[in-house]
Amino acid sequence: MTRPYCHALSSLLSVLEMAGLLISHEGDLPTVCHLSFDTRDLRPNTLFFCKGAHFKVEYLKQAAENGAVAYVSETRYDEVKLPCVLVSDIRRAMSVLALFHYDRPAEKLKTVGITGTKGKSTTAYYIKSIFDAAWDKECAILSSIDNYDGVIREEAHLTTPEAIPLQQHFVNAVESGISHLVMEVSSQALKYGRVEGVVFDVACFNNIGTDHISPVEHPDFEDYFAAKKKIFDTCRVGCVNTDVAYAEETLAYAKRAGCRVVTYGSHPTDDVYCSHVEVKPDEIRFTVRTAAFTDTFAITMPGLFNVQNALAAIAVCLALDVPISAIKEGLYRARAAGRMEVFRSEDGRVVALVDYAHNRMSFEALYDSVAKEYPGRKVITVFGCPGGKAFLRRRDLGELSGKHSSHVYITEEDSGEEPFPQIAADVAKNVAAEGCAYTILEDRGEAIRRAVCEGEESRVILITGKGRETRQKRGTLYIDTPSDVDFVEQSLRTYDRAAHKPLGITL
Repeated sequence: MTRPYCHALSSLLSVLEMAGLLISHEGDLPTVCHLSFDTRDLRPNTLFFCKGAHFKVEYLKQAAENGAVAYVSETRYDEVKLPCVLVSDIRRAMSVLALFHYDRPAEKLKTVGITGTKGKSTTAYYIKSIFDAAWDKECAILSSIDNYDGVIREEAHLTTPEAIPLQQHFVNAVESGISHLVMEVSSQALKYGRVEGVVFDVACFNNIGTDHISPVEHPDFEDYFAAKKKIFDTCRVGCVNTDVAYAEETLAYAKRAGCRVVTYGSHPTDDVYCSHVEVKPDEIRFTVRTAAFTDTFAITMPGLFNVQNALAAIAVCLALDVPISAIKEGLYRARAAGRMEVFRSEDGRVVALVDYAHNRMSFEALYDSVAKEYPGRKVITVFGCPGGKAFLRRRDLGELSGKHSSHVYITEEDSGEEPFPQIAADVAKNVAAEGCAYTILEDRGEAIRRAVCEGEESRVILITGKGRETRQKRGTLYIDTPSDVDFVEQSLRTYDRAAHKPLGITL
């Protein structure tokens, strides 16, 4: 737990007024020592934020009984007798108040922010591994896989934490003596200001594709792209991938924003220029030329697409003057839980790949890599799509899985408040349009078991979307479940036992 940060509510009101967010204030002006929007995180002298589509006045009543001394809201709740701070934008209010309340802790760290439609997590873990090799103190990380800040080590449930816990993570890192922090920055975090006021020492833009288009995310691609580019609005150095769509527009935006730009890709004019990629049995080697060096690097995480993620990490490290020896060591040793994890049956006939791939770009890269690295094997895909958002995935992932698989298992993946049968039907029609057989199984563990255990042919099974996550969103609740890795390991044990069972002999 961080030391208490206490301010008079009048000081916080002044911050809101300066930001143009304060509408009105009613009630006493107590001292505030904690900020929260979560009824599970209440302490004495808490300023409580009423946010979220599912917010109920009962939450505010519970907060009032357990330490809240005032609340911030876009709506006044007369039935709760607490001082009310009425604001025009609750999300921005959280950001500016958290930034002030915790005294801008990110400024006391070297921070790296990474955005993109795919590759954020792997790039973050490459950078973390390099930083860990370069310095004695472990690097802090905030990712869609997990979070570590020197105090907390936990499975992540958002790509980028909300503004208040984000600033708390920064504080924990500073107070733990950590010098560097790397984090994924989602389009939602950029659009709604979770990172407002955070100046990244280095910002990295991996790529952009069509994803997160829905009424509750981005209404169209233009809005999505505009949100992603915001990462350059407050950074000192911007790293841009020149090998992807919209690279010129991204590069131009970064320059207009005033960032010093570092480019990476396969063009000789790139600041980090890659050539001579070579796939070995247990590693991928590639040559990199910069103004400072020309050298060969190697990664041991599977997937040719990871070369681009490694180049992004090298570009970031070039901007921060990280020693080349640490870059080499970190890239070679790097692992990201749930990213391209490979599991095999004892007889070698079944190869299962567990990965977080969940959108068109990541699926395309995954199938391309599998075709090159596992030629001749049948491909079976197990995946689902989330409820209530990212509706284009149902078309894109159904189409791609149907085109590249011999069989597709459509299963649960955070259905939320949308009925699973509706999600599955939307996906299935696109799989079927490609002439591919499919099975709908809501039970994710059973879908993985059948993919692993049923069939005689040598096959690669792609289990995508959840990785090592241990929760499923059902309705408005998150339910604890085994991870995809757990399901795969259990299924392979079942397969191996069956493979070793002696044949019955009838006389």
